[in-house]
Amino acid sequence: MSRKHPIIAVTGSSGAGRGSVRETFEQMFRREGLRGVFVDGESYHKYPRAEMKVAVTETALEGTPQLSHFGPEANLFNELEELYKTYANTGTGKRRFYLHTEKDAAEFGNPGLKSGEFTPWEDIPRGADCLLYGGLHGWVRTNDVDLRPYPDLKIGVVPVINLEWIQKIDRDTRMRGYSEEAVMETILRRMPDYVRCIIPQFQYSDINFQRVATVDTSNPVIARDVPSDDESVVVVRFRDPDQFGIDFPNLLREVQGSWMSRRNTIVVPGGKMGLAMQLILCPILCDLVAGRRKAVTG
Repeated sequence: MSRKHPIIAVTGSSGAGRGSVRETFEQMFRREGLRGVFVDGESYHKYPRAEMKVAVTETALEGTPQLSHFGPEANLFNELEELYKTYANTGTGKRRFYLHTEKDAAEFGNPGLKSGEFTPWEDIPRGADCLLYGGLHGWVRTNDVDLRPYPDLKIGVVPVINLEWIQKIDRDTRMRGYSEEAVMETILRRMPDYVRCIIPQFQYSDINFQRVATVDTSNPVIARDVPSDDESVVVVRFRDPDQFGIDFPNLLREVQGSWMSRRNTIVVPGGKMGLAMQLILCPILCDLVAGRRKAVTG
């Protein structure tokens, strides 16, 4: 953790909805006049898309545990740890970008790069108020690395698993052109690493946002529609509410229809998730930035 250069990590599985948290932070940065540096977890995968397909096939033929983006064998955890260390100490570090689509590649402006590849490593510009990581492994722990000590704020995005699968199937078929069968094959191949590397992180989250559908999602494979915000509730769990001064009475007043299920857990209507995130995260972000500025000025 770093007073001068705070790090916020948003972690969730593929299809979990991490993008909604990033959008919330982008809105807060604009409103508060802050500068945030964004780092995508996909950029710390080990292989470009074409090489990953080959590596997955080879490991399957060898009879070894199948490779997946959830596991350490397909990621650069040491490089991510180095980024955390360097940024916490100096306010900079190395990052790159993963080009998901041909549009991403065209916008980057390097004719030698195409969809499924990484941009060259570059230095993060100095002077940011905080670094925001969004990906699968914000505070992962393995036999070789332990990223838990570095983020100043750990946010988990964890829909119930059937809803997570529905969201992933919908996104990957509608936006990325995969078949339902291919998406399900990926989900099943990743399951051992999901249990081994992804789930354990949420035990250490400072805040978990878990969306729960209020409609039938018992068979995610045949679902044709992602439950809407109004067809869900969001369970917000705080590891230690006192650490961030969470004002539950104010949240209950401001977020209509919310209620407490435990002393550290509030349930909000799905349509109010954005409002709840703003009310919860903005004071925490401002406190981190105020601490940074005090530390910088001495």
